[in-house]
Amino acid sequence: MGQILDRFHGKEWKKKQVKLITDRVYDRICNQTGRPTLTFDDLYIAVLLVFNDINKHLPGPHFDPPSKEHILDIMKECDINLDGGLDREEFAKFIQKLTAETFVVISQGLLLTLVVAPTLAMATKRATEGVPHVGKVVQKVPNSIFASLVTLAVVWIQQSQQEAL
Repeated sequence: MGQILDRFHGKEWKKKQVKLITDRVYDRICNQTGRPTLTFDDLYIAVLLVFNDINKHLPGPHFDPPSKEHILDIMKECDINLDGGLDREEFAKFIQKLTAETFVVISQGLLLTLVVAPTLAMATKRATEGVPHVGKVVQKVPNSIFASLVTLAVVWIQQSQQEAL
């Protein structure tokens, strides 16, 4: 439940998730190469790992990693000390720029699930009032439980569609 409530914090939740992913990936690549900075080749591998983690751990559709040219352009912007590599701080800024659009899509999916689905549930409940037999059963279900069931159904449908792709 705490994870769900963390998502309501918006930007803080996003920053926390990006920080966890970037630190894990940065440490992994630097430990393998033995260098304190990431070169372009290391950076490309790191980007693939980051997008793999995003696709595994965050809700939403599958996100393809950007092209090598796009990565090189953002790398040049983030390489503040112009040494041809990115240190931990530069890498964090790089990933934030690279994943900004991805988190917008994830946020929109959360909005749909957490706001639109319960609203739809209440509208559906009101619409069933005139339906014989079904209306009586639906009206006996408390609003909170009915909204939760419809929200779970929406989440299940979203996940089924993602797995089908």
